Amino acid sequence: MYDTIIIGSGLGGLMTALILAKEGRKVAIIEKNKQFGGNLQSFLRDEVLFDTGVHYVGSLGEGQTLYNYFSYAGITSALDLECMPKDGYDRICFAHEPTCYPHAQGYDNFVAQLLPYFPKEKVALERYVSKIQEVCDRFPLYRFRLEGSYDEALLSLSLMDFLRELTSDRRLQAVLLGNNFLYAGTREHTPLYVHALSVNSYMESAWRFRRGGSQITQLLLKQLRALGVSLFAENEALAFEYREGKIYSVITSQHKKYIAKEFVSDIDIQQLLSVAGRTHFKPSYYKRIERLEPVSGVFSLHLVLKPHTFPYLPYNVYWFRDTRQVWEAPYSDVFPASYMLSMVPPKDGGSYSDNMTLLTYMSYEQVRTWEHTFNTIAEPEGRGATYEAFKREKTAQLLSVVYQRYPQLEGAIAHAYTSTPLTYRDYIGSPTGAIYGYEKNIHKIAHTRIMPQTHIPNLYLTGQSVNMDGLVGVTIGAVLTAMAMLGGEVKGLVGFRD
Repeated sequence: MYDTIIIGSGLGGLMTALILAKEGRKVAIIEKNKQFGGNLQSFLRDEVLFDTGVHYVGSLGEGQTLYNYFSYAGITSALDLECMPKDGYDRICFAHEPTCYPHAQGYDNFVAQLLPYFPKEKVALERYVSKIQEVCDRFPLYRFRLEGSYDEALLSLSLMDFLRELTSDRRLQAVLLGNNFLYAGTREHTPLYVHALSVNSYMESAWRFRRGGSQITQLLLKQLRALGVSLFAENEALAFEYREGKIYSVITSQHKKYIAKEFVSDIDIQQLLSVAGRTHFKPSYYKRIERLEPVSGVFSLHLVLKPHTFPYLPYNVYWFRDTRQVWEAPYSDVFPASYMLSMVPPKDGGSYSDNMTLLTYMSYEQVRTWEHTFNTIAEPEGRGATYEAFKREKTAQLLSVVYQRYPQLEGAIAHAYTSTPLTYRDYIGSPTGAIYGYEKNIHKIAHTRIMPQTHIPNLYLTGQSVNMDGLVGVTIGAVLTAMAMLGGEVKGLVGFRD
């Protein structure tokens, strides 16, 4: 019997397990896949490394948010990182325009690098970075302050309204929104705080993983094993057994029964409902979770490049057909309306890249024809010739657009591999392959805000379905979950902070 069983091993599950284990809890993690880590997973193709979901990370400079939490976890010093260019870790580009607008590290530098392109907008740029800091300062855990609460009025502030009040220059608005692929923002619904908490960490400092994002998983697993946490892979949670209104055990696909005093779900919250059973939740809560709107899925193109044919780009590129697509790309009928280009640092440390990843939005509706199929390495199943033809078509469409800006890429590709929302569904567990869980909506704050506690007294939530997505957001969410379970205080974090 365990004190706590964590279901799912994404970053939220791993960090929640680590905090509880540090506080003396006997903890186990069960994971449906062979690999632990969720979106932190990396994979090899032709001996070239690719990341599944973590293409860069922010606030890992000394004393910054993620640095502090990862130091508490005992993994910061072992991370193999490459600092991205100070004067432009992200480049925002628009079709038929040679200019790429930089997002720079450091608040003053962020303003300085954009000012030559928008010489009349100095006041707006300074107000922008000031507001980003102000919003982040009002979330105590984001600043590693373990006391106090955030101002709930922040949750209803509109990102679009803020930008319209900031400047009438629509191109500047689009540039400031240019990396909203980080949170899949929408014009009508996205709160200002989601944007601020997402982009601020990269303004503080921006990094790539030399050996892929999965090193976070491996380092956390090492810490968890040292703390005595039990790890069970290839064990999918299928059902709960209840006694006296509480969960007594979880039954897995390996016909195992794991008993604990408390349970934490790090799986998709709508998936959790089917495991937990409708009757154990209040009807209003169940309906609220059912009605959550998932963000868009993605089509991913992973390219193995021929040696010495394409230069390594130490920054990310966010490209749009026009400035409107900054908001409209997730729902556009045009494919692709936008893309993100990123690279893992080449293993030889040279000036040429051996890899490139291209990400573009793709709705689940585009792949619904094949939703009855399931395909992973552990359970391989082809989706058929029409699916393969669909992926070839989308690959050609995406590359034709990328070639316009990078014509040398056309002769540099050795092999190409693809993922669709179905791939993310099968490996990560999101019902529609959504990359970031569920949409935050300024018009439905109570509806879209999910707390760690549930109506089942000993069932808690963690992961990107709760509060915020991204490495920083999910890490802070794990702290919130642990605090809810530990009576509001994590003694080890208090001591660490002191």
